[in-house]
Amino acid sequence: MTTADMAGMPIRPSALGRYEDWPAYAARHHFAATSPSAQQLVDTLGVPATAPVTEYRVETQTEHDGVITSRLSWQLGFGPRTSAWFVRPARSTGPLPGILALHCHGGIKSHGAERLVLLPREEENVAGATTAAGFGPVPVQLREKLYGGRHWATWLAQQGFAVLAHDAFMWGSRGFGLETQPWRTAQAVNGQQALWREAGVEPSPADLYNAAASNHEETVAKAATLLGTSIAGTVAHDDLAALGILASLPGVDPERLGCTGFSGGGGRAMVLAALSPLIRSYVVTCTMTTFASLLPAYLDAHSWLLHSPGLSRLGDWPDLVMRSTAGAVLVQYALADQLFPEAGMRDADAHLSERMPAGRYTGSFWPGPHVFSTAMQEEAAAFLSSNLQADEAHGFPTTDPARTAL
Repeated sequence: MTTADMAGMPIRPSALGRYEDWPAYAARHHFAATSPSAQQLVDTLGVPATAPVTEYRVETQTEHDGVITSRLSWQLGFGPRTSAWFVRPARSTGPLPGILALHCHGGIKSHGAERLVLLPREEENVAGATTAAGFGPVPVQLREKLYGGRHWATWLAQQGFAVLAHDAFMWGSRGFGLETQPWRTAQAVNGQQALWREAGVEPSPADLYNAAASNHEETVAKAATLLGTSIAGTVAHDDLAALGILASLPGVDPERLGCTGFSGGGGRAMVLAALSPLIRSYVVTCTMTTFASLLPAYLDAHSWLLHSPGLSRLGDWPDLVMRSTAGAVLVQYALADQLFPEAGMRDADAHLSERMPAGRYTGSFWPGPHVFSTAMQEEAAAFLSSNLQADEAHGFPTTDPARTAL
């Protein structure tokens, strides 16, 4: 084909909108772990290095519902600026245990950490404007369906924790720009729009974005493979940076850090705890099974967060838990979970019970589907409270008319 022939061809749009700087960064920065076990996982997932110190900016700060909610932002080494919410009791003395609250996948990428945070009414639209395409408040049905209607991060702060919830790679403020879609993504979205028209549905801008982002995840996975990383590894990069920020925030005890996640957030919690010795205790909700149990019927129930190339060579999925140095982990299973077969969950529980030292692993089985119910949340909070209360000197939780200012 001649240059003249090529001149008449349509120009392909970028498949990495807002992330055109990702390839150069991934090529130059490789995370150095603190142990051989963690480094093995880093090399398998291709985790990019985080900056030694990530500077954050306080965008807004309000006191409401017994907590102080601060909207933070920071710039990582590639991609758009990250939005996050730091929530802690309005009145407390001494440093509090810090929790990194990891949002789920949920099939909704227009919104990230906001799904976990109760925002003052006047903040809703401001927070929504920080998402990938300027979307409004989180759909109410998302919290009702998956979190029992509760704002998990805010409620956890009301129990005496300092909680940071951030948008991860591909979600919310860290989403890809899909205003001009790659051709394969556009083709899939056109098909979805045809179905909506037949059903008489008028999709919102967020609906359109989520349909595009769902199909675009395949493209992101391809890009990650070419760059020697993975979606899970790049998400872990964002989570490691957020954990470092949490450890540095005023009023947070860096010796008492934990994390918690439901669904895709649970998978993120497992990876983060396996990579960082800063995590002392953590909770994994509705994200545990054996790899074998996913074959052949459960493969399409999950995203690339779970299906990372090469990960199975390091062992089974529950073996990730065994790579962590955390003192205690709680894994919550839902017996009617439509994403994981019960036999796989039972096998994973047996695997961990047999191999983990006494007292380090706790497994609990709950009736019901793939949700993080309020009762499960209360068990998770009690578990974290018990394991992150280092001694009486920390006074967890304490109250005082004075408050810690950010």
